Amino acid sequence: MTLYTIAPHAKFIAVLADKIIDGTLLGGWSQDNPFWLSDVTVVLPTRRAKLALADEFARKGHSLLPDIRTFGGETEDEEPFLPPFDAETPLPAASALERRLALAQLVDKWANSDAGRQAFSTPPTAGEILAMAESLGQLIDDLHTEERSADEIAAIVPEIETNLSAYWQQTLTFLDIALRYWPLRLGAKGHADVAALRGQRLDRQALAAPLIYGDRPVIAAGSTGSIAATARLLKAVHLLPRGAVVLPGLDTSLTPAGHAALLDDKNNPHGHPQYGLAKLLRGLDATIASVIELAPATSPRTTLVNRALALTKDTALWAQQRLSPAQLDAASEGLTVIRARTEDEEARAIALAARQALEDQKTVGIVTPDRNLARRIAAELRRFDVAVDDAAGAPLFQSAAGRLLRQILAVASTDCSAVDLVSLLRNRAALFGLDRATIGKLTDDIELGLLRGQRANPGIAGLRQLLRANIDKVTTHPSKRLNEDQGIAIEALFVRIEAALVPLRSLFAQKLISASGFASALCSAFEAVADGATLPGRLELAEWGRQMAQQVGEGHEFAPRQLEGVLNALMLGFQVRTHDERRGDISIWGQLEARLQNPDLLILAALNEDKWPEAADPGPWLSRGMRLAAGMQPPERKQGLAAHDFAQGLGNSNVIIALSDRVGASPSIASRLLQRLEAFAGEDYVKLWQAKGARWLEEARRIDAVGLPTPAARPAPSPAAHRRPRRLSVTEIETLMRSPYDIHAKHVLKLRPLDPLGETPDARERGTIIHDIFAQFVIDRHDVMAADAPDILRTIAVEKFSGLDAIGERRDIWLRRFETTAAQFLDFERARNSNVRKRHAEIDGKWDLAMDETFTITGRADRVDEMVDGTLEIIDFKTGSPPSPGAMKAFEVPQLLLEAQMAKAGALEAIVPADSSALTYIKIGLGPDAFTRKDFTPADGFDLMDAADEIARRMQSHIAYFLFQDVPMTARLLPLKSQRFAGAYDHLARVAEWTAVDGGEDEA
Repeated sequence: MTLYTIAPHAKFIAVLADKIIDGTLLGGWSQDNPFWLSDVTVVLPTRRAKLALADEFARKGHSLLPDIRTFGGETEDEEPFLPPFDAETPLPAASALERRLALAQLVDKWANSDAGRQAFSTPPTAGEILAMAESLGQLIDDLHTEERSADEIAAIVPEIETNLSAYWQQTLTFLDIALRYWPLRLGAKGHADVAALRGQRLDRQALAAPLIYGDRPVIAAGSTGSIAATARLLKAVHLLPRGAVVLPGLDTSLTPAGHAALLDDKNNPHGHPQYGLAKLLRGLDATIASVIELAPATSPRTTLVNRALALTKDTALWAQQRLSPAQLDAASEGLTVIRARTEDEEARAIALAARQALEDQKTVGIVTPDRNLARRIAAELRRFDVAVDDAAGAPLFQSAAGRLLRQILAVASTDCSAVDLVSLLRNRAALFGLDRATIGKLTDDIELGLLRGQRANPGIAGLRQLLRANIDKVTTHPSKRLNEDQGIAIEALFVRIEAALVPLRSLFAQKLISASGFASALCSAFEAVADGATLPGRLELAEWGRQMAQQVGEGHEFAPRQLEGVLNALMLGFQVRTHDERRGDISIWGQLEARLQNPDLLILAALNEDKWPEAADPGPWLSRGMRLAAGMQPPERKQGLAAHDFAQGLGNSNVIIALSDRVGASPSIASRLLQRLEAFAGEDYVKLWQAKGARWLEEARRIDAVGLPTPAARPAPSPAAHRRPRRLSVTEIETLMRSPYDIHAKHVLKLRPLDPLGETPDARERGTIIHDIFAQFVIDRHDVMAADAPDILRTIAVEKFSGLDAIGERRDIWLRRFETTAAQFLDFERARNSNVRKRHAEIDGKWDLAMDETFTITGRADRVDEMVDGTLEIIDFKTGSPPSPGAMKAFEVPQLLLEAQMAKAGALEAIVPADSSALTYIKIGLGPDAFTRKDFTPADGFDLMDAADEIARRMQSHIAYFLFQDVPMTARLLPLKSQRFAGAYDHLARVAEWTAVDGGEDEA
């Protein structure tokens, strides 16, 4: 009946094996028999520790092993043979999925009751209801673990009811119903909770221990007894004649007063690393003095950590407890801190440190509670051909199979929107029974021929409509024309896509759906899409589908909306683990898997607050005070376990602590555990630890570096003159003046920017449509003074906006807003009607210039109106802001002036040659500037036609210089300061590397 501990600075498994071999833990058991080791039983917390101990015995030359077990696990086959032999057979375990769905039904009914509606500011979504059901299931597990009941939850209501808000009172009323319903349901089905079965199994082992083991040695090692049933099993072992309990990392320097302080709730000790062990000792009726330390010697590192992580009230003693410089030097030996700027840099630095250790023939263990960081580290290690997987596995939802499933769901939810459809087809596992090369070619054709520059109506029917229009050459939009053979192949793929989505699309047609029906439709669609593909997670997805199929009729019904959140909630707990053989000298562990492991290099990653330890969140069902009132442990208890794991990890001789200054897109701070350690050690030693980590940070930053970056020079290509264009539009004349390089890219290199995929209609597109409506009104010769003019405009608008049928809500909003715009247009036209003889819209023009070579200017004028005085007024409808007076006076906006010159030269169709008396900008919109005319302001000393003659002269000079000679076509000679968006060729010209444009306001 002896208690032992192994300090963090000793290798737990190695010391345990040594103390078994030398007889220290055997209680005098004879070792004369050559088979004596087989009489010994060792109970450990995890299967990983069990395998490590077996390996340790083998390394020490013992091929005959003791009976190594784990607490309450992996012994189900033996249970019928444990005393008492007439014990009832344990009930089968209820699945977590079954419980989640059953409780979700309760939560849904409550959320839709009068009391529930008062508890929520907005109705919870289906995914949120499932998440709440999962947290309710975790509360049920906590009750089992801490051996509390619904009665104790209900008992706190009279005690603190006066202090509770209406929300908590309603929540407790619901909890009482749910916590009483679930056991009744389990009883009716003949099932039991996993947590309850674990407790029963541990208790049965505790009762059977004296009968099974008698006076043979039994050693329970490595457990903190955080589960009440585990603590009872430890006590049962402790009371055996040759029972020994070996605690992990108990601080034997604690005084009786310090031990008592850890058990005083007034000190809020639950987050202390020694709290669980102190509580266990009390349960074993033992004191610190009765525990024997098995570690060979004390360690300054262990002392440093124990004092740094003292109770809050004891930090006042730090000044007199500080270690000497020699002790701090010894504690700092082998201790490194990597403080990265981002998680990406943290993962890369960790991977580099791990790779170096492997090169030095050392074993490496990486411990992190952050599964995303674990995947980052594994990805970085693959740079060096080091294959390692997170021991906890990847969530099914985020696996390759889960990713494909989410893409299928997205395509079905958006009814084949462009972005989602192309994303699915680009997934290499989306085969639809075809080979990847065929799918890749068809995807290129669909993207370039149908989806770029066009907006399909919803569904496969809308895509078929675009396909037919493309092949029949009805539309002018596609970047790529398709032939009949391509159309047949694409149509065949559409048939496969449509068939795969049938189960899901039928769900979306229903008002309410069930979880099992949703899963069945998803899995059916997945099999059709992934037909012929091999991808990680497929077997696990099939198992998830099988379990979901067993839950027919379970759970709440919900509307088929926001289904990705529902899928995430339904897949909780399903993991994908690799089945490939991996190297044994490096591992990535969670905190639980890492317990009792002592590799040559241990890396503790994600030492950020709210990561390690995690936030003390009591959950949505009970507040911290309510948990305490019910006799349960506060949420800080998990922080105490995390602190113990941290202290144990720091006991390794070579430790790297890693953290990041940013987590995701937000700034983050170091874990309180690390902050305590640094505050106690002092600034000089913090700098020392970080200086050692700086090596890995420097290498992480350099690994992708390509030397000192040299910004690109301003491009100035000089193609032969005969390759330069002999035809430009009036809008391209301004481009020639501002950036000849763009003319080179477009007309010499023949590059055209691809239209965005799945572009959402914006204010610019709205303005373009309105512009077309007004143009059509004029082209059809409607009278602006007619009483039915508003009705005519609305009829035209309905037709023009029909292209937005795929986004009907926005189309309807824009149509309603058009009423105001139409009224403004008619007011503008009626006010000037007496001065207008005839209106012309969308007038094409072609002007051949007599130069050394013929050069053609083309264009299309928005409006050209013949005035009663014989002159012309040219109007430009702008969706953005008109140019500034300064730009007009500087001849930097030549379009209207050139159109006036073309009109004078008779180069505009159906327009009698004449001078222009007005050049006018009209802004289309709803703001105060809408339909307020802004006249062109010529330079001082010029009237409009003089300015038109001058711009024609300047244009011909630019054409002669840049297009008729072998001179450089330089980029951005005259940048537009007010431009807030990238030009079509700015990326090609690498503009950001060599230019900086003043962001000031243009001249008013």
